[in-house]
Amino acid sequence: MHILYRKRWLIAAGLLPALLVYILFVIFPIFNSVYYSFFDWDGFNEKIWVGWDNFEELWKDSVFWSSFRHNMIFLLFALFGQLTLGLLFAVVLNGKIIKGKGIYRSVFFMPVVLSTVVVSLFWSMMYNYQIGLINNLLIQLGLDSWVRNWLGEPGFAVFAICIALMWQYSGFYMVIFLSALQSVPADVLEAAEIDGAIGFRKTWSVTLPMISGTILTSVALCISYALKTFDMIFVMTKGGPNHATEVMATYMYHSSFSSLRYGYGSAISTAIIVLSFIFIFVSRTIMQKILR
Repeated sequence: MHILYRKRWLIAAGLLPALLVYILFVIFPIFNSVYYSFFDWDGFNEKIWVGWDNFEELWKDSVFWSSFRHNMIFLLFALFGQLTLGLLFAVVLNGKIIKGKGIYRSVFFMPVVLSTVVVSLFWSMMYNYQIGLINNLLIQLGLDSWVRNWLGEPGFAVFAICIALMWQYSGFYMVIFLSALQSVPADVLEAAEIDGAIGFRKTWSVTLPMISGTILTSVALCISYALKTFDMIFVMTKGGPNHATEVMATYMYHSSFSSLRYGYGSAISTAIIVLSFIFIFVSRTIMQKILR
């Protein structure tokens, strides 16, 4: 601590460039977006102050609430799909049963390092109604009645994208959980086994509470990404058909750059930020009580 105190100016100087970049490209745009949300502005002409009108319109906007509902679907699939699969993979690979763990880790993590655009195009081809692998496989199995236009039917499109998101990001949380599991002291686990805690009981009562901080951080990351997810949806469906896969981020994009309503788009982005903080706070409170 004494050494760190003496070197505090050097540490501050090292952190300053990153802090300035963060303020310039993250903090400033957030406050700038909040500022523009109180104006009616097309990006070219003079801004007109409208106060809370954009937020009042947002409150009554059925498309926004539909996009919010889709975000909630993505959030549920992320929490109970990506996190659950990631934790399951991590627990299995952290055990002593599986051989060739390095290969499995690489295979599970491979989708994470791929570009989201590449993953989106890959799954779009998989879901293609005429030449897609999924429909052709169903036909080969004699399940012609199951053939669907997966990205073209409103009832299936949002869930089809959820599966693609789970496929890409489960490996990301697997690496996070695996790192946390490997940091659990071996003597603690041995003591738990001596006391009779084995298998699932040891995992639930000993291991998970010891990595609760990692779980809380993963939940926060999961919520943050689910509420601002954009790229995969934009590439695969652009929010269609008929707003069936529209989320708040794509709706913000269309409002700002297609309709040239920058003030209204800023109001949507402000709503995304506020909702993200609310969901993260609530989730942390609940998870702390569960993992206590």
